Amino acid sequence: MVSVISELNDRSREIFRHIVDAYVETGEPIGSRTLSRRLGTNLSPATIRNVMADLEEFGLLYAPHTSAGRVPTEAGLRLFVDGLLEVGAITPDERRALDAQCAVRGRSLEQVLEEASSALSGLSGCAGLVMAPKREGALQHIEFIPLGPGRALVVMVSTDGQVENRILDLPPGLPPSALTMASNYLNARLTGGHTLSETRAVVTAEMAAQRADLDSLTSRLVEQGLAVWADSTADRSDGYLIVRGQAHLLEDVTALGDLERIRGLFQALEAREGALRLLEAAHLAEGVQIYIGAENPLFAQAGCSVVLAPYTNARDQIIGAIGVIGPTRLNYARIIPMVDYTAKLIGRILR
Repeated sequence: MVSVISELNDRSREIFRHIVDAYVETGEPIGSRTLSRRLGTNLSPATIRNVMADLEEFGLLYAPHTSAGRVPTEAGLRLFVDGLLEVGAITPDERRALDAQCAVRGRSLEQVLEEASSALSGLSGCAGLVMAPKREGALQHIEFIPLGPGRALVVMVSTDGQVENRILDLPPGLPPSALTMASNYLNARLTGGHTLSETRAVVTAEMAAQRADLDSLTSRLVEQGLAVWADSTADRSDGYLIVRGQAHLLEDVTALGDLERIRGLFQALEAREGALRLLEAAHLAEGVQIYIGAENPLFAQAGCSVVLAPYTNARDQIIGAIGVIGPTRLNYARIIPMVDYTAKLIGRILR
């Protein structure tokens, strides 16, 4: 499709660019007379109509109604994004907003990712999408930290640099020394690069055989500490999906058919399988990926596009992806650098 650009002269490119800009701005078809005024040149509406007819023949424009107005096709948007788009830079205000909302401040990775998805949704006016990483990486360290009477923080550090925590209610009468004993006991069993489920299996077997060499309260603490992690990561061995700001996708919906297509998209997102395939695609490419309409089965029927960027861990391994879902008339020039910055921001948080 990019080869089509070489077949367009400067006039055709300029007219096509203005048609796309008008579509992104209003979502409405634009006619030759309006376009003539926008261009501010000596091109007559008749000349512009001829160029628009050529662009339509190339498959870059179509008429959604019987009027003379035209909008870009999905193929036209792809050509524009790949060959004509002038990507902007994230603004200082957007940068500060993302930095502030994604600040760790002792929160778990999941909370940071939820905030990142919400921040992207709010700034872009689209739905924010995060494919969160698998939870079954090898563990490096587990520690119980006292928070006050009856409560402790369970901190888990994985070998790929992820640090997460959970708050745990302590068994009544537990001495402070039990937190240290429980930490030491678990860490001694992480030397083989065990995952959470493997560690839990080892501990369960030792306790069943009464080989744990722990008193009853400390044993109970160890079991609770592992259980709080297992419960929060259940059914997430293949990663999981966070979507925020779905209501943004309904703002431009006017027809019942459009509403049903958006509902179908929500159901597909909830099923997760299609969105997790996007994560697989992110693993195969570098940088920001853009899927327009039918280019991805998950978004085809809903007439949506997605701008997606992978994020990495401390080993520079891709472990997830973040992006936005919106109508095909996204402001790609503004959203691409926003998504790219957020993905890199998450990567820095994980280091």
